[in-house]
Amino acid sequence: GKPLLIIAEDVEGEALATLVVNSIRGIVKVCAVKAPGFGDRRKAMLQDLAIITGGQVISEEVGLSLEKATLDDMGTAKRVVVTKENSTIIDGAGRKEDIEARVHHEVVAMDAAAKTVTVRDLERGEEFTLGYGVLVLAAGGTPARPPIPGMELGGIFTLRTVEDGLAIREFLARERPRRAVIVGGGYIGLEMAEAFHRLGLETAVLEMLPQVLPNFDADMAGLVVEELERQGVAIFTEHPVEGFEGDGRVRQVAAAGQTFPADIALLAVGVRPNITLAREAGIALGPTGAVAVDDHLRTNLPDVYAAGDVAEVKHLVTGKPAYIPLGTTANKQGRVAGENAAGGDATFRGVVGTAVVKIFDLEAARTGLTEREAREQGYDVRAIKIQHGTRAHYYPGGSPLHVKLIVEGNGRLLGAQMIGREGAAKRIDVIAAALQAGWTVEELSRLDLSYAPPFSPVWDPILVAANVALR
Repeated sequence: GKPLLIIAEDVEGEALATLVVNSIRGIVKVCAVKAPGFGDRRKAMLQDLAIITGGQVISEEVGLSLEKATLDDMGTAKRVVVTKENSTIIDGAGRKEDIEARVHHEVVAMDAAAKTVTVRDLERGEEFTLGYGVLVLAAGGTPARPPIPGMELGGIFTLRTVEDGLAIREFLARERPRRAVIVGGGYIGLEMAEAFHRLGLETAVLEMLPQVLPNFDADMAGLVVEELERQGVAIFTEHPVEGFEGDGRVRQVAAAGQTFPADIALLAVGVRPNITLAREAGIALGPTGAVAVDDHLRTNLPDVYAAGDVAEVKHLVTGKPAYIPLGTTANKQGRVAGENAAGGDATFRGVVGTAVVKIFDLEAARTGLTEREAREQGYDVRAIKIQHGTRAHYYPGGSPLHVKLIVEGNGRLLGAQMIGREGAAKRIDVIAAALQAGWTVEELSRLDLSYAPPFSPVWDPILVAANVALR
């Protein structure tokens, strides 16, 4: 009793209509469309459709004919929408594990009017055209590479992908460097400073700004600097890099009128969205320079969505677009864009910029706005800082936790930072939830948080900070 969709290859439209009208209509409710794609791509796309619906391609090439086909050979889907121009299969019964990921394929052009993309097979060097009904742009981001003299020298790396990490590891094993210079004092730069130091390399971090960890306030970032220097990592702020020098391989880095010996250098100065394809296709960019999207992750072009590090997000504290390239955000956006591309109606409200990093024995966590960011946005700001134990004072193993709350004059919570040897990484999630709910610091102070001596004092550091803010 279910309707039947026929997707036919190499059949003229008139013959297909005759088949439906004369042979099938009247027996079942039926719709027939011609297969998408051209040439060899048509066969591949038919196979894709079979995978999506959990069916079989019925052709003589695989030993099947329509006369011998059974219901077990048919694919199924929750819904199919057929228009004059497009056919969309929604919630097919196929297994996602069977979908082929075409790696080493690069989309080099996009024609939004024709709804096609030009794809280059990087292994064969061939190009072909694919049509689309709905497109999700998930081009990601790429490490920023400022035009610094000497960037072409060997031994200079960026770190974004697994392949990047493997290349660094192979270089370390082969060349046995003794001295490492890291350009940039953000999350990746400081994590790699720890990694190089633990491998026995003499390590220096060069940061052009007055502080490392620019997503933290300077007073909180200073606690991390103390830990890095205690471990033996040299930190140099206000040291913009002027050039890399060497004899085919990097040997030293020039910065702020000084030279720093280097057998390996890591460039970790941020991430930029991969927007070349989007810009050339006419996809609108937002004020951050990333792709502008609405709360359904739609771009300005029909049937084109964007998600992940290529796209902007809405900051739930300010209500403004922001560029916050984090894996958590990319995963959530990908789910929403995918659901909507398949005919759903999901929304992505936005983020509050929650992040955590482990540097040697410290956990450093942040969410919302820093004091500096809040003042730059024009908020009437109060900053509250406390230091409180992570466990009951009589229970062994506790340590101080530094908490900084950023509060608007009317009591609304704007952000928080926490740094300590334990307890920062997950406590920050409490503040993230409060920010997403739009709470005041008074509402935060009323939270019913858990207590047991191994995990927290009776008054958790979050509650202590909130109560200090109410004074």
